[in-house]
Amino acid sequence: MINKSKKRLIIFMPSIEGGGVEKNLFIITNYLILRLKNIHLLTANSQDKKFFNKKINLLTPNSHFWSDKGRLLKTIICMYLLLKERLKDKNLVIFSFQANIYTIIFCKIFGLKVISRSNSAPSGWSKNFLKKKLFKIILPLADEVIVNSFQFKKDLDKSFGTNSKCIYNPLDKRRILSLSKQNINLKFYNNKTLNLINVGRFTDQKDHLTLLKAVKNLSKKIPLRLIIIGRGNKKNSIINFIKSNQLGKIIKIISFNKNPFKYIKKSDIFILTSTFEGLPNVLLEAMCLKKFIISSDCPTGPREILKNGKLGSLFEVGNDEMLSHKIEYFYKNKKKFTHKINKAYLSLDRFDYNYNLEKYFNLINKYCE
Repeated sequence: MINKSKKRLIIFMPSIEGGGVEKNLFIITNYLILRLKNIHLLTANSQDKKFFNKKINLLTPNSHFWSDKGRLLKTIICMYLLLKERLKDKNLVIFSFQANIYTIIFCKIFGLKVISRSNSAPSGWSKNFLKKKLFKIILPLADEVIVNSFQFKKDLDKSFGTNSKCIYNPLDKRRILSLSKQNINLKFYNNKTLNLINVGRFTDQKDHLTLLKAVKNLSKKIPLRLIIIGRGNKKNSIINFIKSNQLGKIIKIISFNKNPFKYIKKSDIFILTSTFEGLPNVLLEAMCLKKFIISSDCPTGPREILKNGKLGSLFEVGNDEMLSHKIEYFYKNKKKFTHKINKAYLSLDRFDYNYNLEKYFNLINKYCE
């Protein structure tokens, strides 16, 4: 049943870059349009409209000039577009997925309700003293702050004085399982090797260097293969490490893929080496495909998802030797981990698709009525 909301909801996401945040943007936005009538998406990435329900109104720059620009420039042009919308219509509610501080300031100046969704743990972006001070003043001014893990909520509320709401990322198990069945000719993996996979943007946050060092440590100890799927500004440094350490035969880089599930399905271990997260979707997706997970114990998400290591294995952030040891232990004791993998799959009810999307609707709808 569609609610005829009195206020127009504008979802603010200047830069769509193809990560976990974007997956949640697509899922949440496409669900909300089934329940709310008046939804607009404001973004500089008009080429990504194919991922959204056709009933969603896209607000984008007239020119494609902005599509390949950096996030700051995209935010500036989108703030200009938001101003134009506010001058035409006072009955707006803003739901920001990005550039939260800018949108909160804008909404407070123009008397609009604003719901802010924070995507990654404060430890990853609040080390600058002035930035932290600014966030502490502005973030609590939002009408609602949404986070995606309870540890994230605890850290954010303590550091910035917010009263955030935790809503887990909705997990579309049916879609993941369906896409994982697509045929793939992957001769790189074989039955005689331990097959590892990592999916994530090539950025400092994802810390691929720790993963590469761990594989180098093990390259002469056990037969293994590693596939890394992603894109980003650190790709050349990853390639250079692989070349300089002669790891080209056992490490394969695959460009960002809309369907990583068919690769994850053929792997033995999913590895995450991030220095910080919010609630990493890739871990939930790997659990859905019944893969063993070895993850950095970074703030926030992995420890909560893996229930303190009961559903997978955690290692110290940046500790490649500890990661190497855990990979090798799995290789020598595979059968011991079957129970953990099955238990991890059964734990996914927490991230139920409809249950968590309904939470989003209920929170947002009260501001749109």
